[in-house]
Amino acid sequence: MKIAFILVRRPPGSIWPEVIGHLCERGLEVDVIYPDEQSIDLGRLRVEHDLYVLKSGTETALSLGGALHALGATLLNPYPVAVMCRDKIVASETLERAGVPVPASYVVSQPAHLAPLLDDGPLVVKPYRGSQGRGIQVVRSERDIGKLHPNGPLLAQRYHAPDGPDLKIYCIGSEVYGVERVWPARTYQEKQGRPFRVNKELREIALRCGAAFGISLFGFDVVMSGGVPYVVDNSSFPGFKGVPNAAQRLADYIDTARHLLARGELLLPGLLGGEWARA
Repeated sequence: MKIAFILVRRPPGSIWPEVIGHLCERGLEVDVIYPDEQSIDLGRLRVEHDLYVLKSGTETALSLGGALHALGATLLNPYPVAVMCRDKIVASETLERAGVPVPASYVVSQPAHLAPLLDDGPLVVKPYRGSQGRGIQVVRSERDIGKLHPNGPLLAQRYHAPDGPDLKIYCIGSEVYGVERVWPARTYQEKQGRPFRVNKELREIALRCGAAFGISLFGFDVVMSGGVPYVVDNSSFPGFKGVPNAAQRLADYIDTARHLLARGELLLPGLLGGEWARA
């Protein structure tokens, strides 16, 4: 079986070379595609791998994933899900409709439209297609609004003062892992965070998030405020920093996926009672 990883180059510390190493040790043929570093002839594009792992969220990588999806390729996670999660406006609405606790959320096309919302308190303002915390600002006054210079729509969410560090929740198949992390993380150690045991409430939220998008490989961020959890961000394919033995666990997950695929049983992996969804 041939697997291709669609990646963006990361600085030292990325777990993906280790994941790929584990898969190669199992006899799998693994290729790596860096779409941002080459030209791609769409007229010659073909499905040449049994499974594509769409890890990169750059615009070029997403477009390549979409082109492969249109050609009938199997992607982990699926291209439509990756696009939904990349758009914070769509993702926030999807999670709210699934009963996931999210802050009150608003969409504006111009920063000035935020001013009336400040009557009810501060806002956390995000680029609608941002990632890795870039461009996120807490807006408390009209002066703060004047500092915003967006390149597109903005998602504004009601600010809830955190009780402590942010909680990163990661799901790999039926397993749910928690990592406490300060925000913004400035050092490598801070980015690794500290693992914690996920309680029943957060596990139930994880199930709802997975069911909302139909996936079982994902992550999301939780802010605890006044003892109440709020999901403030999500990713269809996070970096899994701080998860114990993450590379081995991810390799096991991908290996399970390819076994099911080889038997014709896998289209979309879904977190449904901890089982794989089969078409």
